Amino acid sequence: MLIALVMLGFVVLPVLRRRRGAVGLVPPGHPDAADPANYGFVREEELDIRMPGPDQDLLDVLDLVQRTQDYRAAQQLLAGTDAESELRWQRVQAFAGAASLELRQRPGGMGEAAGGQWLRVWRTEAPKDAGGAAVHAEFLVQQAWRTATPGTDEFRIIMEEAREACGEAALLAPGDPVPYIVELSVARGLGYSEKDFEQVWLKILDRAPNHMGAHLAALHYWCEKWHGSRQQAYAFAEAAAARAPRGSLLAAMPLFAVFEHLPEVNLVSGFYQSEVVSKAIHGALHAVHSARPDDPMLAHVRHLLVFFLVRSERWAEAMSQLIHIDGHVGALPWTLSADPAAEFAVYRALAVAGYEANGGSPATLPH
Repeated sequence: MLIALVMLGFVVLPVLRRRRGAVGLVPPGHPDAADPANYGFVREEELDIRMPGPDQDLLDVLDLVQRTQDYRAAQQLLAGTDAESELRWQRVQAFAGAASLELRQRPGGMGEAAGGQWLRVWRTEAPKDAGGAAVHAEFLVQQAWRTATPGTDEFRIIMEEAREACGEAALLAPGDPVPYIVELSVARGLGYSEKDFEQVWLKILDRAPNHMGAHLAALHYWCEKWHGSRQQAYAFAEAAAARAPRGSLLAAMPLFAVFEHLPEVNLVSGFYQSEVVSKAIHGALHAVHSARPDDPMLAHVRHLLVFFLVRSERWAEAMSQLIHIDGHVGALPWTLSADPAAEFAVYRALAVAGYEANGGSPATLPH
């Protein structure tokens, strides 16, 4: 609903144009049409919807596993990925997501092998492998959200199985926060009490106190649409930002909290120029500028910044983020759309049009 409302004024329109001081519309092919290709941006049909940013090792392994249905390359990649790193969590999500999508595309039957068979073989042949156990737990969580309706018996049965799988994965790797991060989604789906949720959260803080992916997963629980409120979600995000060490992207958490609660505040006039949004954007920009260039969560923050900067008509700043993330769109807010690439492309075109309407050009864009 949110994305539909946001895009209502854009997606049914033709090509954007540039005009000094304003963004307007012209027919396709008009000489004033703003063209993202002039900035070296990737064509919409070539945008990668699997990940928020590049991870060539993961892409190579995913391709090999899905082509050969042999899990061992995935097993080796996870074994060589630091347990406390954001990268391990992202890779567990990616492998689980690949297996889940395979199963949806090839459910099996009538002699046909079901998709994701490599994950089942992985768990059978290497039952004590911590990586395979974590992927299996996340796979069950994704299956629950993708194939069942929250609140139904089917959903609860899959989530209960996922909870057991999280426990097994945690026993196999006592210092690994990933099984508990997976359980945060289980907690949201099964409606853990705040006390039970906090117990899981404390186990994560003991292992990886500055884990951005874990904080984003926990934020969902505290949102109004799940088991908290806007005030609780804002408080959680602001506390994380306040204690964030130098160079940590946790300073961007308030922007994610604002995004999660857009439906209830989006009707306020000038919302995107309001103090709450401006302050959250400022915090996220500061986090991006301070973070390590190779931080795996950096792309996540940049993608959300593009959304807010475009809506705030801060065109040049939006373009500065786009040059870093263009090519990959597997992140919020685009993944909420049925067509993430198209969603991203509209915002990118708006940024280009607004930038040019205010005198910008490929020559003036800093790299």
